[in-house]
Amino acid sequence: MFHMTYKNNKYMKLAVVGATGMVGNVMLEVLRERNFPVTQLLLVASERSVGKKKIFKGKEYTVIGLQDAVDQKPDIAVFSAGGDTSLEWAPKFAAVGTTVIDNSSAWRMDQNKKLIVPEVNANELTKEDKIIANPNCSTIQMVVALAPLHKRYKIKRLVISTYQSITGTGVKAVQQLENEYADIKGEMAYPYPIHRNALPHCDVFEDNGYTKEEMKLVRETQKIFNDNTIAITATAVRIPVVGGHSESINVEFENDFDISKIRKMLHEADGVTLKDNPDTNTYPMPIYAHGHDDVFVGRLRRDESQPKTLNIWVVSDNLRKGAATNTIQIAEYLMANSLI
Repeated sequence: MFHMTYKNNKYMKLAVVGATGMVGNVMLEVLRERNFPVTQLLLVASERSVGKKKIFKGKEYTVIGLQDAVDQKPDIAVFSAGGDTSLEWAPKFAAVGTTVIDNSSAWRMDQNKKLIVPEVNANELTKEDKIIANPNCSTIQMVVALAPLHKRYKIKRLVISTYQSITGTGVKAVQQLENEYADIKGEMAYPYPIHRNALPHCDVFEDNGYTKEEMKLVRETQKIFNDNTIAITATAVRIPVVGGHSESINVEFENDFDISKIRKMLHEADGVTLKDNPDTNTYPMPIYAHGHDDVFVGRLRRDESQPKTLNIWVVSDNLRKGAATNTIQIAEYLMANSLI
């Protein structure tokens, strides 16, 4: 797993914006697990959550508001508070010298902002990058798996089908599923039941008939790989699981490959766990990914319908590597390389 060794242990004031939300809670868990060297922690949320108490490493913290946090000029602010909040407040933090790492979609396709997955393109970061975008969860796990293969064989086209956890929608969706399990009528996060169902509808539909989630896979992947020539098409499906997102990816390369070499590359790739042995029914599943940071890869096989094409199955915990962990890893990289 991508993990940094710090070159210095400078005084570090860190703000977690959206600290009371689902991803914010996971960020705090990841900070604790990875022993991130924070010397002053600011827990930040919207006005309705200001004053709430939270425990971190046995110490009680009081949640503060956004302006209060800006006034305290943290070194780093990790955001998971929604796009509108990020658009309004990230520049205010940046203006006082804070480096913002944003988990929303607000800045991802801004041509002046870096879109970073540490295993893939952290080396693009500089001290001048004061607002850094964290990619979408489904994009992150895919590019971690594909980056070493793209470097070796050059990806020509991707055909992606996703099977996404309800946790990607948030607490409201988890509550809907739990209500449906218990046959309780309640608030609906989706236009249809999710229990015993699959919804080919992640995020809102765009004018081209694709959903925003599907187009994120297209646009973000091209930006991260800095290659708009890669042809990409996607179908994103919501399923009633909580452990993570699964993706079936058909990868057409410019150059032919040896499947055993691909297996070796993935086995050695940073942040990847290879689970690929049909003889023992070994393959990635959300129950393995849940609570872990690696991207799990398996079901490797040639596409027998056309040359130079691979089928691959990729699973990862969307709240961890797909959101919180990737954000914290970016912060670790900035510290380790004295970029703040």
